[in-house]
Amino acid sequence: MVIKNVSLETVCGISSRIPDNRYPEFAFAGKSNVGKSSLINGLMNRKSLARTSSQPGKTQTINFYNINDALYFVDLPGYGYAKAGEEIKAKWGKMVENYLHRSRRLQAVFLLVDIRHEPSGNDKMMYEWIVHQGFSPVIIATKLDKIKKSQVSKNVRIIREGLGMKKDGILIPYSALSKQGQEEIYALLDSYMEAGEAK
Repeated sequence: MVIKNVSLETVCGISSRIPDNRYPEFAFAGKSNVGKSSLINGLMNRKSLARTSSQPGKTQTINFYNINDALYFVDLPGYGYAKAGEEIKAKWGKMVENYLHRSRRLQAVFLLVDIRHEPSGNDKMMYEWIVHQGFSPVIIATKLDKIKKSQVSKNVRIIREGLGMKKDGILIPYSALSKQGQEEIYALLDSYMEAGEAK
C-alpha cells in the first residue's frame, strides 16, 4: 500500500450521524495513551494529522481520514481514561458502539494494546465487544521499542491469553519509532481491500 493523499474528511461528535461513506473503513480502537494517534500518523506518513498527546483522552470524536480516495482510517475515541467523568465515558462508549453497529463499510477493527502490560479489563471488554459485533479484531501490540527483544514472545503470549484470542487471531507487534510491524499492517489492509473487491 502506497499512501498518496490523506485528508481528515469527517469528525463525528456524540450527537453526530455516522457518515454513509463510499469506501471501505478500517477502525482503530484502544485505551487512552496506547499510541493510537502515533500508529495512524505512521501509517499515513504524516507527522501530526492525527493529534498525539501525552495527555490521555484527547480523541473525543470519531475521525474519518480519507486515504487515496480509496479507503478510510477511522480513529475511535480512546477508552478507559480515568479523569473523564462517568457520563462522558458512557457517551463515548455509546458513540463507539453506535459506529461499530451501524457502519455499513467497516471491514476490520484494529485493537491496540500496550505490549508491556497484561490486557486491562477495558481491553478485554472492548475485544469481546468487537467479537460480539461479528468482527475478528486485529491486535496491534504497541510500544514494542520499550521492551527487550527477549521479552517479545512472552509478552505476546500474555496478551493472546489475556484477551482469549483464537489460535488464528492476528497479533502484530508495532513500534512507532522504528516502524516495525508497519509493512505487515499495510499487507493486511491490502488483503482486506482485495477480498472486498472480490465480493
